[in-house]
Amino acid sequence: MSDIPEIDQEDDPILTANALKAMAHPVRWRILCALGEQELTVQEILDRVGTTQSNISQHLEVLRSKHIVSSRKEGTRVYCRVRNKQLQLLIENMRDVLCVTNLEEQD
Repeated sequence: MSDIPEIDQEDDPILTANALKAMAHPVRWRILCALGEQELTVQEILDRVGTTQSNISQHLEVLRSKHIVSSRKEGTRVYCRVRNKQLQLLIENMRDVLCVTNLEEQD
């Protein structure tokens, strides 16, 4: 019998790595920072991120496929949000640690 614990689907390191890879794209990162703890329409995301509608839609689909962002439709509008509080906290912490001022070389 092995002392190595089995990894269930929730703890799968490949899923984690793929989610982090999805967040690492500059446009997707800007989308996540725009969302923060709030729910925004695709148009609001577009206004804040400043790229094309099709580009935003493609990047949102990647974030949805990695279970980072969820969306709902209300009438003709699509609302998006970061999927849960744990992801919101992770994004907030990453933003605090990895913001440009913290990454610049200090003399």
